[in-house]
Amino acid sequence: MMKKILLCAIVSLMAISASAQSKVYFTKEITPESLVKIFHALGVKPEGHVAVKISTGEGGNQHYLRPTFIKNLVEEVNGTIVECNTAYGGTRQDVSKHWQTIHEHGFDSLFAVDIMDEYGQMRIPVKDRKHIKYDIVGDHLANYDFMINLAHFKGHAMGGFGGVLKNASIGVASTAGKAYIHSAGKTDDAKLAWTREYLAAGPTQDSFLESMAAAAQAVHNYMQGKVIYIDVMNNMSVDCDCDGHPADPKLKDMGILISLDPVAVDQACLDKVFNYQAKPGDDNKPLIERINRQHGTYITDYAEKIGLGSKKYTLINIDKQ
Repeated sequence: MMKKILLCAIVSLMAISASAQSKVYFTKEITPESLVKIFHALGVKPEGHVAVKISTGEGGNQHYLRPTFIKNLVEEVNGTIVECNTAYGGTRQDVSKHWQTIHEHGFDSLFAVDIMDEYGQMRIPVKDRKHIKYDIVGDHLANYDFMINLAHFKGHAMGGFGGVLKNASIGVASTAGKAYIHSAGKTDDAKLAWTREYLAAGPTQDSFLESMAAAAQAVHNYMQGKVIYIDVMNNMSVDCDCDGHPADPKLKDMGILISLDPVAVDQACLDKVFNYQAKPGDDNKPLIERINRQHGTYITDYAEKIGLGSKKYTLINIDKQ
C-alpha cells in the first residue's frame, strides 16, 4: 500500500506543469516533534537507503540545523546524513577538516554520516544544458534510493538565498561540481573559479542561478523524483551556513515547510519573507535586500521554466487541523 502511495506521489510531482497547484505543508512550530509531524502530514514513506541531505555548517557558524533538532526525523526514516565538500577553502573543503567540523558540530555522535565525494565523484545527466552539460556529484549518491532534502532557509552571499534548490544543486555537488555550477559551466577547477581575474570575467549572476536550477533538476531526476523537500525557516541570517561568521538574524523564526515540489516550497518561503510585516526587532528588510541584490528570486522562475516544479502552490497549515 505504501509503495502505491509513494508511486502516486512521485507520478503526481513529475506531472507538475506551470499551471499546477503543488501542495506545501506548513507549521509555525519548530521543534523535533513538529518536524516529524509535518513529515507525516506529507503522507510519503521513504523506502530503501535514505539520504538526509543537510549542511553540516562551516566551522564557527551557529545557525545550521542542529543534530538534536533533526534527530527524531533521521531516526524515523533510518537515514544517513549526507554532505559534500566545499569549494572555497574553510573548514569543509579538505576531507579531514570536514570530518573534524562534522564531529565538532555533533553529527557523527548521533548519526551515520557520509561525505559523498570523500573518495570520488561522478557525472550525472542534465536536462537543461544551457550552461552546464552535466552535474558533478559525490559518487556515493549512487548508494541511496531516496533523499530527504532538509534545508535551512536563509540568505546567501552569492545566491541571494539558500533553500532546497541550493541544497540539491550546490549541496550535492562535489568540490569540482560546485566550481562548475558557480562558473556556469566554464570550469570545474575550484582554485581557478575563485581567482579575482576569473571572477571579473566570469558568468552573469543569472547564468549562475540558471546553472543551480539545472543542477537541482539533475539530482531530482537522478533520484527518479524520490525526494522530499523541507525548508526550516529559523536563524534567517543574510549569510549562509557556509559562512563561519554570519550576521545575526534580524527576522524572527517563521516555521517549517515541506513539499514534493522544490520550486513550490522555496517559493512559499520567499513569499513569507517578502509579504511579512516588519516590526521592531523583527525585520525582513535585510534579508529581502540580500535576496534582491543577487536577483535571488530568479532561481524559482527559471526552475519552473525548465519543468522542475511550480511556483503556484496551495499552503496547508497543519497547525489548524
